[in-house]
Amino acid sequence: MKTKLFLLLVLFGFLNFSVFAQQKSKKELKAEKELQKQKETEALIDSKNFVFEAQKVTPQGGRLIILDYNTYFLKFNAEKTTCDLPFFGRGYNVGYGSDGGIKFEGIPENIKIGKKSKNYSVRATVKGKDDVYDLIFTIFFDGGASLSVTSNNRSPISYDGEISAPRTQETKN
Repeated sequence: MKTKLFLLLVLFGFLNFSVFAQQKSKKELKAEKELQKQKETEALIDSKNFVFEAQKVTPQGGRLIILDYNTYFLKFNAEKTTCDLPFFGRGYNVGYGSDGGIKFEGIPENIKIGKKSKNYSVRATVKGKDDVYDLIFTIFFDGGASLSVTSNNRSPISYDGEISAPRTQETKN
């Protein structure tokens, strides 16, 4: 009777050990994926070449607006930055007949990159055709990002989204 009880306890112990080993491997896989994503994000920031895709927008003094389509972007590059983002808020000096969005193309100046314990910060100033835009990115290790845009002719606005590597354009023959 004692040997049966002993064998039963030993068998139960082995079964529990295999379950714990599987859980540990799942945790290790998750940690490896997170570390890989952090390295990819860090490489994008170090190259100063990434695309921010806006998913949500929060105007100054307004409610959160969820953007339906992934068509709003800011392509950040050290040589040329292109932006096409919606704008909801107060415009102080906006041209007559303009579509109201934040659209510009320019060369970023005063690029500053900082690393904190859980995120990176990227700051830059871009002179567009009719305005000067101060961009402040807060980029998290998982690729999630927040962008604050301040300009001379509009009220400040914030966007939430994620960054990714720019897509290479294939040439059509």
